[in-house]
Amino acid sequence: MKLTHVLAGAALFCSACSSTQFAQVLDETSKQINSGGAALTNADVIAGLKEALDKGAEHAVGTASVADGFWKSDRLRIPFPPEAVKVKNTLNDIGMGAQVEKFELTMNRAAENAAKEAVPVFLNAIKGMTVADGFAILKGGDHAATDFLKEKTTAELTAKFRPIVEKATQQVALTSYWTPLSNAYNTATLLTGGQSVNPDLDAYVTQKAIDGLFVLVADEEQQIRKDPLARSTDLLKRVFAAQ
Repeated sequence: MKLTHVLAGAALFCSACSSTQFAQVLDETSKQINSGGAALTNADVIAGLKEALDKGAEHAVGTASVADGFWKSDRLRIPFPPEAVKVKNTLNDIGMGAQVEKFELTMNRAAENAAKEAVPVFLNAIKGMTVADGFAILKGGDHAATDFLKEKTTAELTAKFRPIVEKATQQVALTSYWTPLSNAYNTATLLTGGQSVNPDLDAYVTQKAIDGLFVLVADEEQQIRKDPLARSTDLLKRVFAAQ
């Protein structure tokens, strides 16, 4: 395999890293090359890629898990379930607007807290990456690295996130109204033909938290794959020019 192709693979694997972290990893590789060291083996490359993905995953989690990481993000913010907007409007009409806002804030705080649990889950998936996984990502589409992590981690993320979400939502009075309210609403939709509401609020928040986390991972992947300005070193420019 040509060295430029190996490095191109490294660039794609590092899709979850910030530009600075990615440049640091590749600069280390550049030092090895320029120092006349031995050619990198597949095992060397995979080890380096795992280290870079470790840092990238932590970067994505760090962005999502800070205070207001979800709440003040137009892309990540978890809204009152959209299909239940009539329920929200009804609550606002009967003077429960403040409770609705507190309820929405609690959902987002739960997502921010849950996101902190994602780092070890991502690290375990990355540790288990094989050479075959690597080439599958290399030959895959624009979201291949994100899809790899999503496939390997969603079930475990769901198991870790849900208890945190449940604990948070139980502290909000409006939550106790959700199941009977949503069930009554769903009964009404049988006559009106409207869209039913998922009565499992915790499942809704858990899924939205996971979805938001992967939005950030995908952003990092796209930055490296598509944006020439993200190629901040001469080495990066050479690698992508050789593709």
